[in-house]
Amino acid sequence: MKTTANKIEMYEIINSEHRNPHNILGIHEIIIDGEKAVAIRAFIPQASSIKVIEEKNTSLKYDMEKIHEAGFFEIVFLNKKEKFKYKLEITAYNNNQWITYDPYSFNPIISDFDKYLFNQGTHYSIYEKLGSHPMTIEGVKGTLFAVWAPNAKRVSVIGNFNDWDGRRHQMRCLGDSGIWELFIPGIIEGDLYKYEIKTKENYILKKTDPYGYYMELRPNTASIVYDIGKYKWNDEKWMEERAKKDTLNQPISIYEVHLGSWMRVVEENNRFLSYKEAAHKLVNYVKDMGYTHIQLMPIEEHPFDGSWGYQVTGYYAPTSRYGTPEDFMYFVDYCHVNGIGVILDWVPGHFPKDAYGLARFDGTALYEHEDSRQGEHPDWGTLIFNYGRYEVKLFLIANALYWFEKYHIDGLRVDAVASMLYLDYGRKDGEWIPNPYGGRENLEAVEFLRHLNSIVYKYHPGIMMIAEESTAWPNVSRPTDIGGLGFGFKWNMGWMNDFLRYIAKDPIHRKYHHNDLTFGLIYAFTENFILVLSHDEVVHGKGSMINKMPGDYWQKFANLRVAYGFMYGHPGKKLLFMGGEFAQFDEWSEAKSLDWHLLEFDKHREIKEYVKDLNKLYLKETAFWEYDFSWEGFEWINGFDADSSTISFIRKGKKPDNYLIFICNFTPVPRYTHRIGVPQKGKYKEILNSDSYKYGGSNVINDGEILSEAIEWDGRQNSIELKIPPLGMVIIKKIND
Repeated sequence: MKTTANKIEMYEIINSEHRNPHNILGIHEIIIDGEKAVAIRAFIPQASSIKVIEEKNTSLKYDMEKIHEAGFFEIVFLNKKEKFKYKLEITAYNNNQWITYDPYSFNPIISDFDKYLFNQGTHYSIYEKLGSHPMTIEGVKGTLFAVWAPNAKRVSVIGNFNDWDGRRHQMRCLGDSGIWELFIPGIIEGDLYKYEIKTKENYILKKTDPYGYYMELRPNTASIVYDIGKYKWNDEKWMEERAKKDTLNQPISIYEVHLGSWMRVVEENNRFLSYKEAAHKLVNYVKDMGYTHIQLMPIEEHPFDGSWGYQVTGYYAPTSRYGTPEDFMYFVDYCHVNGIGVILDWVPGHFPKDAYGLARFDGTALYEHEDSRQGEHPDWGTLIFNYGRYEVKLFLIANALYWFEKYHIDGLRVDAVASMLYLDYGRKDGEWIPNPYGGRENLEAVEFLRHLNSIVYKYHPGIMMIAEESTAWPNVSRPTDIGGLGFGFKWNMGWMNDFLRYIAKDPIHRKYHHNDLTFGLIYAFTENFILVLSHDEVVHGKGSMINKMPGDYWQKFANLRVAYGFMYGHPGKKLLFMGGEFAQFDEWSEAKSLDWHLLEFDKHREIKEYVKDLNKLYLKETAFWEYDFSWEGFEWINGFDADSSTISFIRKGKKPDNYLIFICNFTPVPRYTHRIGVPQKGKYKEILNSDSYKYGGSNVINDGEILSEAIEWDGRQNSIELKIPPLGMVIIKKIND
């Protein structure tokens, strides 16, 4: 066994334990007997023979010598003094033969500066370096693979191109960065791959790519090489205008969607709509309904349909359930061309324990904490990101930027922020570790969220960062420079819980719970709130929106109409989960389509028309939203008539005469001579009435002009007399003379 290679290193290659296989494999300039020469070495266990083909003269083939029966080959060129470009002609034991450039003949691609920024947590486009990237190097087409696994003994790329053999494509570790890299010629888009990791304890792990752009359809778990730079976008106008917008002072009405169950193709074995099919069906529907945004429950790759996408295994990969990454780009593009924004549900608070995923990625607690008191959600069976580690924080921050940059997403709804903020979330005494000051606040998570929001808004002005935060943590949607978390918006979970508790009461009892109706105005302007009636409220025995409503069939629909009317009048942006707009009776299930057949019945068509008209009016009338987050935009007329369960209030725009008057009656008793005070004398008209025949109501409406009278009422000099429908909502507007 004569070789110019270091024999210890050769055996490290054979045993798949070399941290820098390029140091021995590939082409090397060497010295033999004081003279320059060139050696080429290869390790291909399946090979019975290998020939070297010099690219300048392909007619000449040179036989490599098999140095070790495990598949280690070498050839020495005494007549050559410098490295040259070559290919390997490989013949396997089964007589299969192929020609390829040698992966070990290429220099590192990832720079020292890349490594420095990565380890500092400031390489915000790191997804362009780590992962798999089809490219051409020195005229050779192939794919660059790179992964972070600092505690691994060895990392290899395995795939359908090497029989999933971890010996074939061992990667090199780039110094102390923890990054492993390998350029493999001939690997093309569509090839399947994973990383095979040998731990320090000599266990073999097979992991999907944390930065992979595309994954196999579940239950398969391999990553897929994919070029995401091919799509030609058509939304330049949308993107330019978005960057100039102040979303706080814009109308935002969000339709929350689970893409796998909004609509299915029943006649084709109940299959999902593709991204492209959904682009046309869903977007056209949403546009017609007057919504401004679609919010998608998580579409990042996940293994279990029943998790609804909240247990993510592919943070950089749109799920293959509905098509390719390019198909999802088409979906977003089609939304934008049609004037619809796209918000993604994003899950940086935890990740699942699946063996192929992030959990103990290199045999150690890399993305998570080692101590389960810090690193595990006991209630969810998931792991918590280590927000104190620069590379982990970067993984998430870069991921957020990735969706904005590569997919033109307009906002992220950040899931379970409360679980990130509190160390004792879901834990009993003794099951959590206090912060250095003895408190329960997760200071590292707080810093991460502030960093995340400041960077995202810096690079992508006009987008939305939305916190699902259910506690009284202060200043969630306030700037970081004044101590806030830096979110643009916060879900108003308090309003949701109070209002749903109120509206579920029998009307005869509502007067005893009037505070549930009005309490939200005490804190309505402490945050930039989005009012939500989300997916969480129509599952797990909570009942659908229509089934939350008390009373007989007619009353259920009337209650739902007044509920939606109150929601639209209340300060804050709006969100409604799919199916609520046409009063689906069944609870939502991710396993089937919405009950679209209900639209064959009048009541369901009528409430859908009502929600549509609410949205259209909301977009038209600026008083709904110009002062959403300030007392300047709201004024009570009478919010304290508990005995009649009736409230009235004003929503005001920026111009003094631009205002809308809302009156809500939460009893089944019509009020034909209801008087309210008004800000100004003059003429008024009814612009929406939830009790109209059009919406399935009893048509207790106010026709024609309504003249104010100089009768003091509700502390105002002028007032008007109205008919207020049973379980109804009326919107009144002043007519300019």
